Amino acid sequence: MVDHKNVNQVVDKGNAPAADTPGYELPLLLFAGFRSLIDRLHTELAAQGHPDLRPAHGFAMQAIGRDGATASEVGRRLGVSKQAAGKTLDRLIALGYCTRTDDPADARRKLIRLTPRGADALTRSAAIFDELRAEWAKTLGADRLRALEADLRTVTPPESFRLDAAGWLGG
Repeated sequence: MVDHKNVNQVVDKGNAPAADTPGYELPLLLFAGFRSLIDRLHTELAAQGHPDLRPAHGFAMQAIGRDGATASEVGRRLGVSKQAAGKTLDRLIALGYCTRTDDPADARRKLIRLTPRGADALTRSAAIFDELRAEWAKTLGADRLRALEADLRTVTPPESFRLDAAGWLGG
C-alpha cells in the first residue's frame, strides 16, 4: 500500500515490511548498482588519461564497433535519432576518440571509426570492469556474485543486452 502522505517512500526504509521489500525498490537497487559501477569506471578512466569520457560516450563507442558505423547505424543501435547520435559522435571526434572517413563501399556514406585513443579507452574500460567485478566478488563472495549474475540472466531475456539505454531512459 502506498502512503500518499510520505513523499519519500523510495528512500524511507521505514515503509518496507520486515520480511520483504516493496517492488519499486528492486529497480532502484539495480540502477544504484549499475550507477556505482559506471561512476567508479569513469573516475578510474579519468585517472588513466580519459577525463572527458562520459557514460553516453562508452555506449556510442560500443555501437561503433570494430568495423565502424554510420551515424544512422549508431543512432539505431542506441535507440536515438541520427541527429542525437551525430551530436555525440561529433563530440567523440573532437575529443580524439573517433574519426569520420569515407565508406570504401559507398562514397556517399561516412563511416565513424574508433581511433587508437578510442580503442585504448574501451580496452581500459574492460580491464576496470574486471577489477570492479573482482571487488564485488570479494565483498559478496565469488559464489554469491556468480549466483547473482546467473539469476539476472534467468530473469532477463537474451535481447535485453542492447545498447539503446538512451532510448528507454530518454522516453
